[in-house]
Amino acid sequence: MSYKTILVHVDDSKHVDLRIEAAANIAVTEKAHLIGVAMTGIPNIIFDPTELGPADPAMAQYLEIFRQRAAAALTKFENSARLFGVESIEKRLVENETAAGLTLQARYTDLVVLGQVDPDEPSVTPNPDLPQYVIMNSGVPVLMIPYATAFSSVGNRVLISWNASKEVTQAVHYALPLLQRAKKVDVAIFNPEDLPVAYGALPESDFLAYLARHNIKANVTRQTAKGDIDIGNALLSLAADLTSDLLVMGCYGHSRFREILLGGVTRTILNSMTIPVLMSH
Repeated sequence: MSYKTILVHVDDSKHVDLRIEAAANIAVTEKAHLIGVAMTGIPNIIFDPTELGPADPAMAQYLEIFRQRAAAALTKFENSARLFGVESIEKRLVENETAAGLTLQARYTDLVVLGQVDPDEPSVTPNPDLPQYVIMNSGVPVLMIPYATAFSSVGNRVLISWNASKEVTQAVHYALPLLQRAKKVDVAIFNPEDLPVAYGALPESDFLAYLARHNIKANVTRQTAKGDIDIGNALLSLAADLTSDLLVMGCYGHSRFREILLGGVTRTILNSMTIPVLMSH
């Protein structure tokens, strides 16, 4: 298994260079086709002839500004990708709002690279739930790059948060190309005694055997934490102790409504991530 098509979200964010670098490096390693997608942020309804459309003089000048900004971001993406040595590059300017447009484009790729939402960065098309929306609706793994920290590498030292759920099982499967190239893989299992039916009798042995068949050597440790928020914080603390440069985990193992109410591991990681995170739902 390898990544043949990688998509990276491109915009005029001050953090966009971090995600372009991460996507480009993976594309070079995997010899993958790299697509930079810039959204105008213009909802499709604008192009409905029964609505206020792009031909309206009041709208045309604003639409052109959005297109120019997207085009400039794509030019920057292409220049950067070539500098990193990516051989197969594609630019896409999409007339759509960001979340829906990215989700549609993502369905025809193997991996999507997004940036963590920076609450302090103003945006003309704010979408604080963008990563969650794409993860939940695309069916494709999403690699999120934190805005606060620059990483010279992604995936050399991987930490897997294993809770035996469907979501993390998919995330691990999608992460196999990265795991096989990693220099070190650690696995954290939190409170396995609380869910013996899900984990099985030998959660460490079973998971290590699965990874070993993919030529992946890993270290497994049992961790104890009280509640989802504590698990999220414990994961971040463990990642720092292990100097991990990638966290692999599922997204919304509980119902999303419950996680919104209680905080949840997913929300804790999305809000406070200190390293790149690969998630799947």
